[in-house]
Amino acid sequence: MFHVKQSEKASSNSSFGMDTPLARELADLTARRRALESVSVTFTGETRVMTVSNQKGGVGKTTTAVNIASALAGLGATVLVIDLDPQGNASTALGVPHNGDTASIYDVLIDGTSLADIVQKSPESDNLFCAPSTIHLAGAEIELVAQVAREHRLRTALDEYLASNPVDFVIIDCPPSLGLLTINAFTAASEVFIPIQCEYYALEGLSQLLGSIQMIQKHLNPALHLSTILLTMYDGRTRLAQQVAEEVRGHFPDQVLTTMIPRSVRVSEAPSFGQTVISYDGQSAGAIAYREAAVEIASRAAQSKEK
Repeated sequence: MFHVKQSEKASSNSSFGMDTPLARELADLTARRRALESVSVTFTGETRVMTVSNQKGGVGKTTTAVNIASALAGLGATVLVIDLDPQGNASTALGVPHNGDTASIYDVLIDGTSLADIVQKSPESDNLFCAPSTIHLAGAEIELVAQVAREHRLRTALDEYLASNPVDFVIIDCPPSLGLLTINAFTAASEVFIPIQCEYYALEGLSQLLGSIQMIQKHLNPALHLSTILLTMYDGRTRLAQQVAEEVRGHFPDQVLTTMIPRSVRVSEAPSFGQTVISYDGQSAGAIAYREAAVEIASRAAQSKEK
């Protein structure tokens, strides 16, 4: 959908004496940028609640959550990111204050504070919002044990918020563990979005995560389903990355996005500036890939709606 045919690019490059790997890569990026400029996506008005989860750390979970959110906002969607990770990295990347005195998702889960009272607008976009995390969230797992309806605290707060503040997407960034915070996310969401790193042991722990999803479906949230898998940290120069991609696509042909996120210095640098890569360097390879993935996610919803 977004890629110019390789043969066309190759012949164009050859005619100018530029048939080198770097030239081909630059030509490909240019073509993909142009394709994204002409993309138009319409949103149905229905809210999609996606929880970004992977119990294996270091797979680009938070990076994926914030960059997909920013890219969707760039397409015109209204997006709310709920930072449910005590580390607060999603809040940092979205440029939202989250020091110890900030009203946060902790207050919502433990004290019953309204979600509307803690949501902040990200400086990246007028239609990108964040419910921040603070260090207090680290103790929430223990405190939630004594709470009434402890698995449903986030869902209740989110339903109340959406009744007065409709959005197109809610993206929940989970901690890399299956505790009460992640269970709250699974109970509040309808879709599970899993980033998978294109490296050895990529599928490690995935069966446990799928088992957790089935448990939540059975006991707490029948609507929950695995809708999206995104391959991250892809290095096409290695045979291993290609094998991992093939294996994941073989297991989950309907859920894996066509787009793959390459290893990128820009993607890694962006959070240290309090930005997503979309705003830090929107023309970089990583930003373009995340923007393409966002178009895929939005388009898949539209296509399923038509069917």
